[in-house]
Amino acid sequence: MSAYDAILAAPMCRLGVRFTGDALTRLDFLLADTRGATRLDPRARKLVRELDAYWHNPAHPIDVLFVPAGTPFQLRVWHALMAIPAGQPATYGALAKQLGTAARAVGQACASNPLPILIPCHRVVAASGLGGFMHSAAGAPLDVKTWLLAHERRAD
Repeated sequence: MSAYDAILAAPMCRLGVRFTGDALTRLDFLLADTRGATRLDPRARKLVRELDAYWHNPAHPIDVLFVPAGTPFQLRVWHALMAIPAGQPATYGALAKQLGTAARAVGQACASNPLPILIPCHRVVAASGLGGFMHSAAGAPLDVKTWLLAHERRAD
């Protein structure tokens, strides 16, 4: 059995997704050559439609039921991330100040986000530049973050 309910195409990689009931509970960035099932169930088809709209218009709000699993602190950070508008990244420090916590703690919560794109952790950057992404300081994850930020600048 696959680790994912579906593997979806995206402009910059593949996306592995898991559902619990009707709710999306996990979205992972996978290598572009990752293969998945060609038949998608209704939940995955709806997610594909919503993501396609986002790929064409970065200001499109993705309308799918999702339930992130995390600690109370992580949920608080992730809720704050969802208030950051597309094309207007915030710094880890600014978000930490808003939440009354440390920038490193915000970074750890961002890195543990099970639903990137829907909970837009890519919109948080270091004061000195891009910063990390999904527990990585280089390589494919940062390429995805760079792509998403450039894509969302189109929303301005």
